[in-house]
Amino acid sequence: MKLKYDKFLSNLTQFMKASEIRELLKLVEKKRIISLAGGLPDPNSFPIEELAKIAQEVIEVYGKKALQYAPTRGVTMFREVLMGFVAKTRGIKVPSIESIIITSGSQQSLDIISRTLIDPGDVVLVELPSYLAAINAFKIQRPEFVGIPLDNNGLRVDILEEKLKKAKEEGKKIKFLYTVPIAHNPAGVTMSIERKKRLIELAEEYDFLIVEDDVYGLLVFEKVDTTPIKLFDKSGRVIYIASFSKILSPGLRLGYIIAEEPLVDVFERAKQSMDLHTSSLSQFIAIEVLRKGVIEKNLPRVREMYRKKRDVMLDAIEENFPEGSLWSRPVGGLFIFAWTPKEIDTYKLLPKAVEKGVAYVPGKPFFVDGSGTNTMRLNFSYPTEDDIKKGIEILGKLLKEELSTRYP
Repeated sequence: MKLKYDKFLSNLTQFMKASEIRELLKLVEKKRIISLAGGLPDPNSFPIEELAKIAQEVIEVYGKKALQYAPTRGVTMFREVLMGFVAKTRGIKVPSIESIIITSGSQQSLDIISRTLIDPGDVVLVELPSYLAAINAFKIQRPEFVGIPLDNNGLRVDILEEKLKKAKEEGKKIKFLYTVPIAHNPAGVTMSIERKKRLIELAEEYDFLIVEDDVYGLLVFEKVDTTPIKLFDKSGRVIYIASFSKILSPGLRLGYIIAEEPLVDVFERAKQSMDLHTSSLSQFIAIEVLRKGVIEKNLPRVREMYRKKRDVMLDAIEENFPEGSLWSRPVGGLFIFAWTPKEIDTYKLLPKAVEKGVAYVPGKPFFVDGSGTNTMRLNFSYPTEDDIKKGIEILGKLLKEELSTRYP
């Protein structure tokens, strides 16, 4: 008789939901399926030759340090080089090396923020839709989520202000707003500069923090304003997180948080109980990557690759999706977000899609208010152009068939 472990599990485990995206990836691995689901970079975007040379050089030159334990906050040399990189590429002037902490990818940044800032019942403001893995990270701490809709210019700050007034009247404690302002995951929209400035004003007026997730800030392939919200922050309210996963390689598991030192001190204590420190070897490799300008040299090629794939997917959706469908036209990032006719439940439709040979991510889990049943997130970075065309064609036929059975 097998031992049943339910009685040993903590109460928190009931809030640990399996990632729909990760479960989908398991499905995709089992058979030949065109995956429009995960947010995987195109493997052809990796600067493999440069990384191979740098990795060997790092072992030969820094081996004794690169293979050793490192400070929890991150390798000092890496944080120094990183300060220069974010100043050059994002315009962010970090006041001190102690204002940066290196994390094992941006997901750990979200987990650290969740553990250190949220108490049960606190109000956490998120976009509708919002990044699913962030929702899952925050959910464990049992906050009250309040969703703020998006439009083509990003976060609806007018609706945000209404929600803030209501929360204040009800005496609720707002901790922070989480936003992906540029090339939003999943919605694909980018916040206007006017709304970024207004968001800072509202944060000051209503006394809450802003968690700015800027993982796509360097993956924009149209001429639009990509100024980080952090640049308008005068009082230390913006906690800025970013990652090397989409612009270099997710396998290195390198992310970082930039915030005021008192906050970073707390983040460091939280990280010590997680993994002691992020991979020393990855950090030393990244030092040489940044010193040699590998990312800046490689990014134009990656942007053009993704721009072409985005255009292929947009054209395929235009050609194949049924009347009544809508979709985003992202200026960057990895995703197109689509609204199917309201009669379609994309969650229920998914098994049929997988059976037909294509996978996507249903949109409902991205909405904390339970809406979005007729939405889906489509990834264009990983599949080939031919697979994008074929996958969207299959999906379009399936959507039309589903509508015809409901309304013959």
